[in-house]
Amino acid sequence: ERRGGRVVVRTGEDVTEQYRRGAACALRLYQLLGWKAGVLKERSPSCGCGAVYDGTFTGTLMQGDGVCAACLKEPGIRVYGESQVGRLLEDLER
Repeated sequence: ERRGGRVVVRTGEDVTEQYRRGAACALRLYQLLGWKAGVLKERSPSCGCGAVYDGTFTGTLMQGDGVCAACLKEPGIRVYGESQVGRLLEDLER
């Protein structure tokens, strides 16, 4: 879960750097393939877009993006949660 700017597991171990490396790899892949949008897992510490779990491991959500979602959004890649597939399809038709 996200705890401030960090990603931690239930034991308290900080895994932020692993998440950052994974996000950088995903960004490179998106750029190599020329992808302009992606559908990611909602609320996850990596892929959540707009809301993520707050690091207390109680199911509490807070505003914010996961590490990968933020990394993809920075250069302008559109990020959608899995419940927003309909919105993605509408946006593609425009």
